[in-house]
Amino acid sequence: MRSGKNGSTLLTEGSILGKLFGFAVPLFLGNLFQQLYNTCDSLIVGNFVGSEALAAVSSSGSLIFLLVGLFNGIAMGAGVVIARYFGARDPEHMRRAIHSTVFFGIVAGLALTVLGILLTPQLLRWMGTPEAVLPQSITYFRVYFAGALAVVLYNVAVGILQAVGDSKHPLYYLMISSGVNVVLDLVFVGALHWGASGAAAATVIAQGVAFFSAAAFLFLHKEAVQFDFRLRSFAVDREQLGALCRLGIPSVVQQFLITISITFVNAQVNAFDVAASAVDSVGGKLNMVANIITGAISTATATMIAQSFGARKMGYDSLQPDQYRILDKRAG
Repeated sequence: MRSGKNGSTLLTEGSILGKLFGFAVPLFLGNLFQQLYNTCDSLIVGNFVGSEALAAVSSSGSLIFLLVGLFNGIAMGAGVVIARYFGARDPEHMRRAIHSTVFFGIVAGLALTVLGILLTPQLLRWMGTPEAVLPQSITYFRVYFAGALAVVLYNVAVGILQAVGDSKHPLYYLMISSGVNVVLDLVFVGALHWGASGAAAATVIAQGVAFFSAAAFLFLHKEAVQFDFRLRSFAVDREQLGALCRLGIPSVVQQFLITISITFVNAQVNAFDVAASAVDSVGGKLNMVANIITGAISTATATMIAQSFGARKMGYDSLQPDQYRILDKRAG
């Protein structure tokens, strides 16, 4: 199977570079549109409200990346596990891995909602957020985290699609949701004058649109991607959960350390004034855009390697079955 109407694609056949870059380019564009959420919020709030609201919105990037990234690291590990089974054409284990991942996503999304709403004031104070910005920052974050479940589940759905070699449909959904975000920003912030809370509401609704679009696609192609929407199927398989944790935790630690360092720098800048905080946030967004290129290539590479591992196409033709079993055990 090379490619189907459901968007799934085996990355183990054909030109390696062709498949790699063909998969990575939509990932890059999708990540670019992902960055547009907060960037558009900042631009529209800055033009219609003022510098304090702009600083409140712009300073959200690193904290959101920290909290959401902790859960998305596990989702990345799940994507590797699912891609292995897809490459091996093992539908039963693939189904168990997918449903364990979705169950984890539901629990993680609910936990992120509660923790985000409760801990927002303390986290912002640890970041050294200026007092003039603090009320609007708290409002922005609490509205955002009220919709955190949709954000986490969208990333889970995207991880499933990417694991089966589909990077195009997530791009389409992000393009649609980015357009929705811009329109709602103009309505909520420009027309209704809701300020930072309006920008957060626009982002939450737009990401909800992306999630429901991805969920609808999975439902329409549930046989191909081994996704069962029946309630009794949403259970944890300990073996699969252990595998995705072993593969995801290193990514969690990496993202945590990077974000902590960024947050520390932001805290030092926030000690100056609102203008310095706003300028630093804009520079941080430009840096994040530059980093998404390497992120897209690394995700594409990980997916291709995982599918190849599952399909036993590793370039080691001399390996015996018992040697593959050793590699399987090491991979979790």
